[in-house]
Amino acid sequence: MDCFYAAIEQRDNPQLRGKPVGVGGSRDRRGVLTTCSYEARPFGVRSAMPTFIALRKCPQLIVVPTRFDVYRRESQRIRDIFAAFTDLIEPLSLDEAYLDISHLPFDPAAVALELRERIFDQTALTASAGIASNKLLAKIASDMNKPNGQCVVPPDRVAAFMESLPVRKLWGIGGVSADKLEKRGIHTCGHLQQLSRVDLHALFGRFGLELYDLCRGIDERPVQPHRLRKSLSTEQTFFQNLTTLAECERRLAILHADLLRDLAKARDPRPIRKVFVKLKFSNFTRTTVECVAAAPALRTLSTLLEQGYRRGNGLPVRLLGAGVRFAEDYGEPSQLSLSL
Repeated sequence: MDCFYAAIEQRDNPQLRGKPVGVGGSRDRRGVLTTCSYEARPFGVRSAMPTFIALRKCPQLIVVPTRFDVYRRESQRIRDIFAAFTDLIEPLSLDEAYLDISHLPFDPAAVALELRERIFDQTALTASAGIASNKLLAKIASDMNKPNGQCVVPPDRVAAFMESLPVRKLWGIGGVSADKLEKRGIHTCGHLQQLSRVDLHALFGRFGLELYDLCRGIDERPVQPHRLRKSLSTEQTFFQNLTTLAECERRLAILHADLLRDLAKARDPRPIRKVFVKLKFSNFTRTTVECVAAAPALRTLSTLLEQGYRRGNGLPVRLLGAGVRFAEDYGEPSQLSLSL
């Protein structure tokens, strides 16, 4: 979907149409935008940007609160449209999903166009699509002609498509990794293809071996309609930074109680494999500490908190979180066979 939350707000409030809109995030230094409209983006406003910085870049930005009940309702309406075409739907979030339509006897681009038209007819919202032979290529292509467009990468055009693609478009390549590559004169996937597996492993470790395939457009992951979540966590951003370990421990105890409640509600049959604590410091750096454990005991979480807090070298803590990771192979073979 195209700037989904902001588009819904503009649809429901005509006074916001054509204006720069940010969704979520109070105006103090704690607020962070969930998303923004296309009118805000030329000013440098982006999703996940602190609201006070967004307002500095775009003083006329209109900030509206989130309405997740409305976003979830619209997301379900869109998934119902998908379901008329295929059962192989893998949601990534409320506003994005992979669809496997390889079993349909129709031109894939025509199917994507029909989907987008039905979405607009029923919700008055626009969507963009990427059509390709695998998830990696489809995801990249979906961003090519936004908003309200689509892009097809035919199998016989994959090599040419990847050769000129900037390395920053690849999954897993963030700013730091891209800078490392660009210092070596590597700007496109074509440049990256000149490196051997050994070279890439030396640069990026195990991810380098995966990168060898990604830069060639190779991705064997299937669309997983019943993908299980890998973790469950709870976190809180504080209005005032926590300045001592003792303060963090008191907050952790509250988060621990919330986590136990959420686990009870989830009733997930999979065993817990790891527990973790996440911290974000006042300079916006973050760290996560985890260990193997069968349950999120407060004592274990406190030990992880202490380790993570030391990594901040005394910096105040802006955000604190605690969670668990589930055993990923528990029950998955039988569930996948049922879905197929």
